[in-house]
Amino acid sequence: MKRLFGIATVWIGCSFAWVILGSTLLVRSDDSGISGQGDVHQLWGPPAEQGQPRAFFREPEPSTPGTVTYDPSGNPLPPTTTTREVAIELTRTDVEVDLDLEHRRRGLSWYPTYTVSLDGRYTFRNDTDVAREIQLVFPLSARAAEQGWDSSRSYAPVGAPNATYDAFDVEDEEGRSVDFAIEGEHAAWTTEMAPGEARTFRVTYRSRGTETWRYRMAAGTSRVRNFRLAITTDFGEVDFPEDTLSPTEHGQRGDGWRGVWDFESLIANRPIGVEMPVRVNPGPLAARITFFAPVGLLFFFFVVGILAMDRKKDLHPMHYFFLGTSFFAFHLLFAYLVDHLEIGASFAISAGVSVLLVTTYARLFTGWRFALQHIGISQLLYLVLFSYTFMWEGFTGLAITIGAILTLFVMMQITGRTKWGQKKAAVSPADTELPSAADAELDAAPKAF
Repeated sequence: MKRLFGIATVWIGCSFAWVILGSTLLVRSDDSGISGQGDVHQLWGPPAEQGQPRAFFREPEPSTPGTVTYDPSGNPLPPTTTTREVAIELTRTDVEVDLDLEHRRRGLSWYPTYTVSLDGRYTFRNDTDVAREIQLVFPLSARAAEQGWDSSRSYAPVGAPNATYDAFDVEDEEGRSVDFAIEGEHAAWTTEMAPGEARTFRVTYRSRGTETWRYRMAAGTSRVRNFRLAITTDFGEVDFPEDTLSPTEHGQRGDGWRGVWDFESLIANRPIGVEMPVRVNPGPLAARITFFAPVGLLFFFFVVGILAMDRKKDLHPMHYFFLGTSFFAFHLLFAYLVDHLEIGASFAISAGVSVLLVTTYARLFTGWRFALQHIGISQLLYLVLFSYTFMWEGFTGLAITIGAILTLFVMMQITGRTKWGQKKAAVSPADTELPSAADAELDAAPKAF
């Protein structure tokens, strides 16, 4: 019983150390994530959202009949005339978008950044019976896309914070550039349109963003006619944010993906969106592996103890202490290597160091054969492979369950004929199996190790 109590104490102590290390990793990941996301948004831009352009004309709106206003002296003032904005219909939208993904790392986190190239053609029709001077506005920020245009609103300087537009250009149907001005968070230009005339304008630009890209077809709930948007990506793992519309057709194109949203007449208040694929973040991954390490160590102690009893090897609780600390060395080294190396390289180096510590230590009191064939293989299963399952997104629990069942099966086969009532609480040195000639040859080399 004392031996079991000593082994349990070692396991509890190692578990406590893993809790501290895992908590440290979570704090480092949270700090890195908060500051890193802000840095990436500053350098590369926030999640981008594009909205539909809008066109309107202004016409006088007389004051309400019977309403008289007076000056400070009490004299009546002449009636004032205000103007109102009357929207003209956007009859067709045809937009091509290219998204080029690049993952960027800040601290312990990866962030999906992208470059977006937009080429949109928008057709407006003056459906009135007189010629009009039409003003067109194109939103340059997510806020402008969501709120729409309001000439009475006081907007911030150009675009949303950190939004950038490279090679922004507006062309008419003949391919001639159209002069535009930046008004708050919109690009604005004017044109003359005859009664019933339709005109198409082409807008192109390159911009940048992170995490998601959205296209808002209307501010609020509205009807969209003859709408087509095609998105082409250079990555194949495409997902859609929860509040967005799914494409009408989509499929793989080479190493990338292409989706098309094609609507003849649609009433909707949800945008179109694409979510960038996310790489495994080393900080949260290392924390998850660390918090579950006590489970792997428990399997390891159980299997090594059964095998040692079956092969008549005498293991003291102090042996288990150093085996447990060698386990811990893997997680400690991995936790700080991922700051500087890729996850795969950090994992391989940490695993190699831990296995080397365990096997070279165990051969001193069990011999090379038992150290390699039983302790070394057990460590590969319950430390290395157990930890690696956390990289199998969605299959970690199933993999660990299958491993636990197989472990139970093997241990039951090994101990099935054991007469437990005749087993001593501890194996004395006199009962230890004498090494074979092969063991003696293997154990001769370590003398000079």
